[in-house]
Amino acid sequence: MKKFIPLVARRLLLQSALGATALSLLSACAPEKPSFQSVDLTGADYATGFSLVDHNGKLRTLKDFSGKVVVVFFGFTQCPDVCPTSMVELAQVKKLLGADGDKFQVVFISVDPERDTPEILKAYMTNFDPSFLALRPTQPELAAVAKDFKIYYKKVEGSTPGSYSMDHTAGSYVFDGKGRIRLFTRYGGGADIVASDIRQLIKSS
Repeated sequence: MKKFIPLVARRLLLQSALGATALSLLSACAPEKPSFQSVDLTGADYATGFSLVDHNGKLRTLKDFSGKVVVVFFGFTQCPDVCPTSMVELAQVKKLLGADGDKFQVVFISVDPERDTPEILKAYMTNFDPSFLALRPTQPELAAVAKDFKIYYKKVEGSTPGSYSMDHTAGSYVFDGKGRIRLFTRYGGGADIVASDIRQLIKSS
């Protein structure tokens, strides 16, 4: 004996089945959401950008690097370990990106503009990769950009007036090709991890 299903119930079952099929098709067509290993800052309302002079004397903003994934690091040239280690790692990231290396830009913002002259900054960047750019803010500009990026920096006095050091945030901020803040990479995370995240951003830009 066949089980009787009312007409209304049959219509509801059909609509449910069609709806499930449509959702399945939409899911299959929707782009896969990136899975980052760095800290995902997508949608954050800080680290909005910069407008600072580079080591060549040219005013730079994020718009200058449209279409490129930009890594912003705050440091100083007399840093004994964190800064050179981070720059070496970012140079390795560029190499790992291969042909996509030209879609990757490193920007180094000095937290020690008193000693980091344009000449020193240019030589420092070239030592790691000629395409890397350093920005030299005035002290008021540094205070403003540090506040926007929520980074910490502090002068630590040395034995002589010129032998001071600088404490500062060690990680880097990453912007996608549309100039949107996307990631924060921790110090010492490894070039492979950073390169993997950068590839995803290049692919989705």
